[in-house]
Amino acid sequence: MVVEPGKLLSSIDYPSDLKKLDEYQLPQLSDELRRFIIDVISYNPGHLSASLGTVELTVALHYIFNTPYDKLIWDVGHQAYPHKILTGRKNIFYTNRMYKGISGFPKMSESEYDAFGVGHSSTSISAALGMAVASALKNENNRQHVAIIGDGSMTAGMAFEALNHAGVAKSNLLVILNDNGIAIDKNVGALSEYLTKITISKSYNRFKDKVWHFMGGGSPYGKNSREVVRQIGSALKTTLLKKSNLFESLNFRYFGPVDGHDVIKLTRILKDLKNIPGPKILHIITKKGKGLEKAEQDPTKYHAPGTFDRKTGEIFKAECNQRLAPKYQTVFGRTIIELAEQNNKIIGVTPAMPSGCSLNLMMEKMPDRAFDVGIAEQHAVTFSAGMAAQGMIPFCNIYSSFMQRAFDQVIHDVALQKLKVIFCLDRGGLVGEDGATHHGVFDLAYFRCIPNLIICSPLNEQELRNMMFTAQLQDNGSFVIRYPRGRGTMPDWKTPFEKLAIGKGRMLKDGNKTIIIALGHIGNSALKAAEILAESNINIGVCDIRFLKPIDTDLLHQIFAVYQNIITLEDGVITGGLGSQIIEFASENNYHNKIIRLGVPDRFIEQGTISELQLECRFDVSSIIETISKL
Repeated sequence: MVVEPGKLLSSIDYPSDLKKLDEYQLPQLSDELRRFIIDVISYNPGHLSASLGTVELTVALHYIFNTPYDKLIWDVGHQAYPHKILTGRKNIFYTNRMYKGISGFPKMSESEYDAFGVGHSSTSISAALGMAVASALKNENNRQHVAIIGDGSMTAGMAFEALNHAGVAKSNLLVILNDNGIAIDKNVGALSEYLTKITISKSYNRFKDKVWHFMGGGSPYGKNSREVVRQIGSALKTTLLKKSNLFESLNFRYFGPVDGHDVIKLTRILKDLKNIPGPKILHIITKKGKGLEKAEQDPTKYHAPGTFDRKTGEIFKAECNQRLAPKYQTVFGRTIIELAEQNNKIIGVTPAMPSGCSLNLMMEKMPDRAFDVGIAEQHAVTFSAGMAAQGMIPFCNIYSSFMQRAFDQVIHDVALQKLKVIFCLDRGGLVGEDGATHHGVFDLAYFRCIPNLIICSPLNEQELRNMMFTAQLQDNGSFVIRYPRGRGTMPDWKTPFEKLAIGKGRMLKDGNKTIIIALGHIGNSALKAAEILAESNINIGVCDIRFLKPIDTDLLHQIFAVYQNIITLEDGVITGGLGSQIIEFASENNYHNKIIRLGVPDRFIEQGTISELQLECRFDVSSIIETISKL
């Protein structure tokens, strides 16, 4: 499907083209840009509502600043689609998130306009400050550095660490707080309430309007600009709720809140702010999903809606002639409620992903026992550890790639103290179109080296239920349960939970010379390959090892004694994961069987469908069959 851009947008390939427009043309350009995004994403799914909210801001930024010399750093990069379109990628935007296409996030290797790669949240202020300090050291004093942070990212501790440093660094830094009140789910916490108070304060907004009028609606301040800014800052500190503005107390000049969808006003404000030295923060109010009514009404549902009708916004439902199995995420959500009803010590915790991981089900049914702590993975882990220290049993659900941000807390606050925290790692393995920043492929390797952890991964949804049941039983210690995005087989909800033997695997199929040892859902590919090979009278064994740590050494001794060829299969990096564990076992026990490791190679994997990426990594069903056929 070919989507033609509007009249103005068709003439713009780079910001240099944008600067040729008159100011009064910017609203029309914004409308065309928003429509272009809606049209393309309607058939090529991506992150929709966040980017619809940043259209006017993006136009204003590239209209005023001298990019790419001036640096724009986008936080949670899924709000940067307008930026990509205006910086040379309009004609290939239809390849967004496709295999071998452009990334769904800013990426330094993709464009000189992408000043910093982002996919995880709350990194923009730190990166922009680092660039600002570097520019000062190089005497590039006219270079501007802008961090655009929003979509809930200000709730993370890293953002405050950067603000704390920037306030004393006195660097040429502008932070734009894109306040839309929501990440994927609704923002939580005291900061969200504080920003709401600023936004709705009648006395503050009356004062702000008077200041705006005094400054001529955004015209340059002239030679007295510093004195005007000083007076504004002083007035803010004494006027706003009779106490210091949070950002002013961190030595930032605070401006706002202003309408983030008034593109002309934004350009004038940004033009003025370029002339003010030191750290500054511009607080803008935007609507996530702006311009598509259904997305405005339900920005969570339209965060990444899949295909939809570009005119009505109605989401298309996938056609299916059979009942689909529930996603692993749904099974987690339903199972934790079942377990919590039986065990009043169970608590649910997630860092800003309740709907994604399905903890929202527990939050609705047991609101006093389920917690969304905001985009704060480190806090989520230690918060869980604190509850475990008081005898509670927290299920801390974090996406695998986001758990990387809390590695030290797992070691220092949980494992070292032998606290009973159950980590449910959602989105384990290759996740598809979100690409390198979101693939959950490192967890097995980086958790395997930590003492006092039990690490397991279910073959199917029924196994997930049994692992969750087993994990919450007494004296099991810290548990890691890792499962993929998506769905597998239908669990039997009526079957009683089964207590699994810790560290024990199982044989799924016996064979002759060759066996596949698999961990987790990817074991289904091993079973499929074995089924296809059996049609050619090639009989291979399949083992579901179940637990990576402790691993079933008794079963491994039996396997090494029977099978000449051992293939390990994992949906994760082969460096340090299951394959490495098997090689270590063989070396320690003086086995000389042939071992072949299948998994993610030692490089970052870009975006694409799961099947495309598994084929690239050579552990899809066809690659497994090819590997075995060559033995």
